Amino acid sequence: MIKRFVRLFAYLIVAIGFSSAWADAYVDFFRAVNIDDARTVNQLLARGFDPNSPNTRGQPALVQALRDESPKVAAALLAHPGLKVDATTAAGETALMMAALAGSLEWTQKLIDRGGQINREGWTPLHYAASGPEPKVLALLLDKGADINAPSPNRTTPLMMAARYGAEDSAHLLLARGADAKLRNDLGLSAVDFARTAGREALAAKLAQAAR
Repeated sequence: MIKRFVRLFAYLIVAIGFSSAWADAYVDFFRAVNIDDARTVNQLLARGFDPNSPNTRGQPALVQALRDESPKVAAALLAHPGLKVDATTAAGETALMMAALAGSLEWTQKLIDRGGQINREGWTPLHYAASGPEPKVLALLLDKGADINAPSPNRTTPLMMAARYGAEDSAHLLLARGADAKLRNDLGLSAVDFARTAGREALAAKLAQAAR
C-alpha cells in the first residue's frame, strides 16, 4: 500500500511539473508571437511545441501573427512542416482570410503557395478581400480560381461586401470580372442595396445598371 502511494505521489509530481512547463512554454510562445520574436518561436517549435496551438481567444498562432503584424514569426510558422495552414479561429476564419482582409498581397500569395484554401463553404477569402482595402488581392484570388459569386451562410456575395465595406475599385473589379449584380441574399438585399446603405450612390447606380 505504501509503495503504491509513493508511486502515485511520484507520478503526480512529474505530471504537475510537466503541466507547469507546458504552461510556461505556452505563455512564452504567444508572447513571442506578439512581439515578432521568431528566435523564441523557433526554439519552442524545435522542442515540440505545436505550431497550430490556439491562443486564449481561440486563434491559431499563424492568425495571431498576421493580426499582430509579426512577419518573422509568421514566416517561421509557415515554414514548419506540421503547420495546418487552414486551421480556423473560433469564428471559422483562416489565416488566408485574415491576410485578404488586411489587403496584404504578399501574405495572400504566400498562404496560397502554402496550400491555403481559396474556395470553402461559408465565408471565403474572397468575401474578406472584397471587404478590405486592396483590389489587387481580389484580382489574385480570382486569378487563382476563387468563386466570384461565392455565397456566405446568408447568401451574401463578395460583390455585396465590396459595395458596402471595401474599396469601390474592388466592386468595379468584380463587375468587370463578371460578378452577378442581380443576386440577393437571404434578407432580399442586392449589391445595389449594400452600396446605398453606405451612401455610395454613384456605385449603386452602376450596380443597378449591371443588374438590368
